[in-house]
Amino acid sequence: MASRQCSKSTCARPAAATLTYVYADSTVVVGQLSANAEPHSYDLCAPHAEGFTAPRGWDVVHIHQDLVDPGPSPDDLDALARAVREAGAPRVAVMPPAPVASEPRRGHLRVVNSDS
Repeated sequence: MASRQCSKSTCARPAAATLTYVYADSTVVVGQLSANAEPHSYDLCAPHAEGFTAPRGWDVVHIHQDLVDPGPSPDDLDALARAVREAGAPRVAVMPPAPVASEPRRGHLRVVNSDS
């Protein structure tokens, strides 16, 4: 996908902000959508980011911005184009290289009894 979705389980809207918990300060920061998905952060759509309330006793810091889906970046579009080209490229079977004349051939040796 070119853009990430809201982390809320029933929401299919595109993410517009990133929510991060700062446990040491009992603070929640809701700010600009991070460039990459972070494992300990949550991506939220604009309505969920604007309506977010923190647990009791916690502070919420909203970093004010225009909460809009930035859409795909040029890097996303380039990666998508490369993936489509690779998927549409004809598959070429790779044949093992032919043995070089200096290499011994396998299967040409036989056992000879030394008692004869």
